[in-house]
Amino acid sequence: MPKVILKGFIIIPNRDLEMVKQELPVHIELTRSEPGCLVFVVTPDKSHPNRFAVYEEFADREAFDTHQARVKNSRWGRVTSNAERHYEIIESTHV
Repeated sequence: MPKVILKGFIIIPNRDLEMVKQELPVHIELTRSEPGCLVFVVTPDKSHPNRFAVYEEFADREAFDTHQARVKNSRWGRVTSNAERHYEIIESTHV
């Protein structure tokens, strides 16, 4: 099965920025503990304080879809509901 890679960035509105920064460590910890999560990195952009680079790798589509469903119904999903998401999702058989 191909692994799923998500890469891109999110832009957080000023009104939500502090709440997102507070919640980010919890989101990272929960995601990294999910079955099938291979890599999960969210990095603040030093030049643009409202922008965060996102890179994720999941073992397969099922693990990725399970992650997406969890996030949608999580606190992270609520605090980032106003974020602009700019992602590319790739299914790769190259491991």
